[in-house]
Amino acid sequence: MSIQVETKDCTSISDAELAEMADLCAEREPRFDIGFLSKQREEWVLVTRAREGSKLRGYSFSTLERIGGTPSLLIGLATVDRTSRADTVLRAMMGDKYRRALLAFPDEDVLVGTRLLGAEGFRAFAGLTDVVPGPDHKATGEERAWGRRLAKRFGADGRIDDRTFVVTGDGCESGGFDFISPKAAAGSEECAFFEGVDAGAGGRLVTFGWALAEDLAGGKLGGR
Repeated sequence: MSIQVETKDCTSISDAELAEMADLCAEREPRFDIGFLSKQREEWVLVTRAREGSKLRGYSFSTLERIGGTPSLLIGLATVDRTSRADTVLRAMMGDKYRRALLAFPDEDVLVGTRLLGAEGFRAFAGLTDVVPGPDHKATGEERAWGRRLAKRFGADGRIDDRTFVVTGDGCESGGFDFISPKAAAGSEECAFFEGVDAGAGGRLVTFGWALAEDLAGGKLGGR
């Protein structure tokens, strides 16, 4: 059965839909509950949901905006059900986001940023250019500045180490990108980035990359 993806304004999400979304990880970490998700409904602009038949398989909260004039796709929170089709769901969700980014910012490179909970979340950045942090890559001053900008946008101003891109948790519930692949474990280099991340306390890894204009237009990203 194919994966169907729908994106709509967060203001149109019903409480029943929030409850269905909360159920997706109610029995496992990060346990995004309905109270927390209701706050995300207020903080973000778009919600994307992926379904397999009648079953919800993944969702995300995001926004398309400009940060200092730079076109940006920011994913505040996302989770994918841990089934054998998790990678397919991830590609479908990201593909829909890139389609919308192309419509919002035609002929422009787009910064894609989020906070990862674990190393396998790097799969969400497949096909992007200059993903930071990256193996054997020493971040430039501008990239470190982007890390700080994104941390501030995600409500973690002053809590990021701009050399490791690790955000220290404050003990409060925190959003982020929750994804584990059933097909391939993350490599040791990606796992190393999370040695200082205490996800249970709200720690996250700020991660970003660039969706180039030609790749967006050519359909080379996500599920397109």
